[in-house]
Amino acid sequence: MKNLFLCLILTVLFGCTAQKQQKIANNTLSKKELKQGWQLLFDGANPDQWRSANKSGFPTSGWKVMDGCLVSGGGGSLVSRDEYGNFDLVWEWKMIDAGGNSGVKYFVKEDGKDALGIEYQMLDDVAHPWMKEGKMQPNDFHTNGAAYELYPPSIYKKSKPVGEWNSSRVTSYGMHVVHWLNGEKVADYVRSSKDFAERVAKSKFKDTPGFGLHEQGLILLQDHGSEVWFRNIKIRKL
Repeated sequence: MKNLFLCLILTVLFGCTAQKQQKIANNTLSKKELKQGWQLLFDGANPDQWRSANKSGFPTSGWKVMDGCLVSGGGGSLVSRDEYGNFDLVWEWKMIDAGGNSGVKYFVKEDGKDALGIEYQMLDDVAHPWMKEGKMQPNDFHTNGAAYELYPPSIYKKSKPVGEWNSSRVTSYGMHVVHWLNGEKVADYVRSSKDFAERVAKSKFKDTPGFGLHEQGLILLQDHGSEVWFRNIKIRKL
């Protein structure tokens, strides 16, 4: 009985320690990551590496910092202060609203009114109105993990439900881009290919000169009206 009681105490203590370590680990870089050239795009407290799209400062309303996360909910999209070309970008995110819609864009260019780039779609596929209305099909190029309007995600993708954390990643080297979702590759394409050009020509971006072909661009966190939490946003130049 004493041994059982001791095991229970140790289990609770180790569990609390693990949770504390996980909390401390968020929005930080390990020694290994620092050696690899990773940099944080958000430290859990100060959003100074982000600004409103087509503006110079961080939005005064809508976005907020809460529990070590950047939380969207109105206020317009955010863009990074620096541009990136060859990069490895990772982040964690969770939807709060059923049917929520958001995304992370890359190779973004601003035109004074809009900020366009290739989008890693973040979506609650199951409950989204388009899915319910038949305007979107499971795993088409509007669903979670897709290169929005261009490339659908793998049929084997594993999305986490509303309220749970997903991990996403985009790697770009030269013209080769790969999307990852929860550790699995879900999209893979080449920006300079004939296939890419044909897909852009059939998309809503067909009248945007040079769409997706810039050597470098901004990173954008999309505000689509849904409450979405972002953390552990890290990038390294390749």
